[in-house]
Amino acid sequence: MKENKKITIHHLFWYFLIFSVIGLIIETLYCYATSGVLESRKGLIWGPFCPVYGVCGAVLIYILDKLNCKSVIKLFIFGFIIGSIAEYILSYGLEAVYGIKFWNYEYLQYNLNGRISLLFSFYWGVLSVILIKFIKPLIDKLVEKIKPHTRNVIELGIFIFLCIDCIATIWGIQTYQNRVLYNNVYRANSNNIILKARESIENNYFTNEKMSKTFPNLRIKTENGEEVWIKTLIEK
Repeated sequence: MKENKKITIHHLFWYFLIFSVIGLIIETLYCYATSGVLESRKGLIWGPFCPVYGVCGAVLIYILDKLNCKSVIKLFIFGFIIGSIAEYILSYGLEAVYGIKFWNYEYLQYNLNGRISLLFSFYWGVLSVILIKFIKPLIDKLVEKIKPHTRNVIELGIFIFLCIDCIATIWGIQTYQNRVLYNNVYRANSNNIILKARESIENNYFTNEKMSKTFPNLRIKTENGEEVWIKTLIEK
């Protein structure tokens, strides 16, 4: 009997990266199929990434591998549970970092605080079966084929890019939020090059138009506790 190979940090990195891209494709197609609207479902300002799927996918594979789940039924059940827990925790985590909600399932039946729902938990179960049975073996072969030195250089480069991407995303969303909600537009009060660069980026790159198109579903609670889309406040 063939022994399962140990999942390394390299495997987890590629699981995260590839599932972030696959997740974006799934989200985009699902949105178009259910609403007829083709819009951005990205989680980062640069690149085709939806990190929620990347994190959940990597966590799912790691835990399911540790549990040594082989049957389709076990994979579905554990995937259903683990995926739901991971999504719920990530919902709070992202809200803590960005101060806003990226998704809300309150429009669906059988949801928990709008953060997870029975329907999407079912999808996590199905996705777990597909991940373990079909996608994971392909990714493992890809990782093993790349020479260690080349792989390390590629991973380091992508990791640095993602870190910068995360910082830019947080910066952009906070700028967008402050501008729309509080009419707070940054203006440099000196000729300092760094401050002038900040002013230029915030006012010319992180524009309302760009941010609303990149993150059309960002939500925030108003002073009276009502949850609204930030993009709807631009029109007022």
